[in-house]
Amino acid sequence: MSTVLSISGSPSAASRTARLLRGLDSRLAVQGHQVIPLDARTLPAEALLHADFKHPEIIRVTQLVARADALVIGTPVYKAAYSGLLKALLDLLPQYALEGKTVLPLATGGSTAHVLAIDYGLRPVLASMGAAHITPGWFVLDKHIEAREDGSVVVDPAAREALERVADQFSAALSGPGSADAFAA
Repeated sequence: MSTVLSISGSPSAASRTARLLRGLDSRLAVQGHQVIPLDARTLPAEALLHADFKHPEIIRVTQLVARADALVIGTPVYKAAYSGLLKALLDLLPQYALEGKTVLPLATGGSTAHVLAIDYGLRPVLASMGAAHITPGWFVLDKHIEAREDGSVVVDPAAREALERVADQFSAALSGPGSADAFAA
């Protein structure tokens, strides 16, 4: 199966976005994919803020992206846009780092007014980086994600069903030649 790099662009240690991604990671792993989780917040801030392309951690992430067949990219939405942390990371990757890759964009936020942040903010950046196929993404309202003290997450049943559907579509797009064609629209 495919190697999937799952990137959380949340700066928060108690991130709902990261917890949501880790749940999807488990689903993708059960479907046979090798999933590598990456929390952008664990990368050195100085390397990100000073655009240190030669920092060992930035080189490591660039290599992880290069080796991955696909990426799941999750971000909280702040002020109608994806996180600055995610932007800083994406800016340090080579221009065509996503060439030939399938990408699933996901976002979380406090208002349905931010639903289009995926399509108008994140999707164009992913496309400009050469993503071969950007599957339908999904936005989940914060109020539909309950982060528990033990680190687990409970997602509202309707939101969970929608997330599972987009994760399964993403997985199907990775499963073989022609599978992605079903999602081109």
